[in-house]
Amino acid sequence: MKTLIEKIKETENFLKDRVDFKPDIGLILGSGLGTLANEIESPIILKYEEIPNFPISTVEGHEGKLYFGYLEGKKVVAMQGRFHYYEGYTMKEVTFPVRVMKSLGIEMLLVTNACGGMNKELYPGALMLIEDHINFMGYNPLIGTNYNELGPRFPDMSRAYDSELISLAERVAQNLEIEVKKGVYAAVSGPYYFSRAELRMLRNIGGDTIGMSTVPEVIVANHSKIKVLGISCITDMAIADEIESISHEQVVEVANKTRPKFIKLVKGILNEVYL
Repeated sequence: MKTLIEKIKETENFLKDRVDFKPDIGLILGSGLGTLANEIESPIILKYEEIPNFPISTVEGHEGKLYFGYLEGKKVVAMQGRFHYYEGYTMKEVTFPVRVMKSLGIEMLLVTNACGGMNKELYPGALMLIEDHINFMGYNPLIGTNYNELGPRFPDMSRAYDSELISLAERVAQNLEIEVKKGVYAAVSGPYYFSRAELRMLRNIGGDTIGMSTVPEVIVANHSKIKVLGISCITDMAIADEIESISHEQVVEVANKTRPKFIKLVKGILNEVYL
């Protein structure tokens, strides 16, 4: 059986044979937000099933393609769709693309998601910059053998989201007249929308939004010394005493409607960022 290091190297070599530049920025595009990848110039596009050791995305709104190219003049690698723990993948499989992005040379990861809002100041269609997170998924991608060449045994997660990138995103949003909020993302395993009692608990312990992704990738990015900026698209309100029935189709629909300002914000951030 191949080790994690061997799998990373195998995938890295496969991609380097097909891509002639080193990406500086990685993008993970969540439910309904993947069309940002269509803005990438001179793209090289690979389906996940073509890439050694990559899982296959099985969720609606996740196209399952890896893009290499230029966005706002920056060299990027973008995941059009991610993997989730609830799909049956291990946490190491869920976060494997982040390991590969690091091996290819990225210094920054911009991770996005569609999620529910638990803070009454949020609303469907709002954009939130993630300041911190709560890992309520019941597992951690760093459990198991630690390879020192990938990162330390006990990484510090007290500043998982880069404060300078958050400030940059706020400044760009203000210049573009796009309202953004800031808050804490609570990650759960899914695959169901939480009960009222569970939502009340997560709100009481400090969660502003709730979703089923992002945190595993952010943990591995920090373990790998990659700067992280997280943006959540609020697609529904998950307030315990006011919750209404919600479906994944509704989540994707709201994300699609929010997409224009999301794309405008991300492109504005990439235009301003310097690594």
